[in-house]
Amino acid sequence: MKIELPADLKLVHELRIDVRWGDMDAMGHVNNTVYFRFFETLRIDWLRIIGAMVEPGGVGPVMANGFCNFRRQIEYPGQLLARHFVRPAGRSSLDTYFTLADVATPDVVSADGGATLVWIDFPRQVSVPVPDHVRALCA
Repeated sequence: MKIELPADLKLVHELRIDVRWGDMDAMGHVNNTVYFRFFETLRIDWLRIIGAMVEPGGVGPVMANGFCNFRRQIEYPGQLLARHFVRPAGRSSLDTYFTLADVATPDVVSADGGATLVWIDFPRQVSVPVPDHVRALCA
């Protein structure tokens, strides 16, 4: 089953990620679990840049779900152009989307996927509204 990315996405961040030798599996291509690491690297870099990192004793985003469509093999050596997209935030959640492509062919997507982030007050263990500055960036 493929989950198609919505058409109305806003590009908010790009990052180049090196494919490492250790990312490959016995079949000679990047292991499927590593795609989620690439998405995580991109997402955390964006959250850091916008000042929305997790504060274990306070408030921050957690990943509520995630998916990946594997479209083409990624192999070593290589460098990926990872793109991060968003849609307008809900009350306490934000849907984020990602694409991975070789930097040499940035319009040929090797994988795409997404994750829903939910803002949590960790000490109280309840959802809280997405911060206004994050909401503004995603509008």
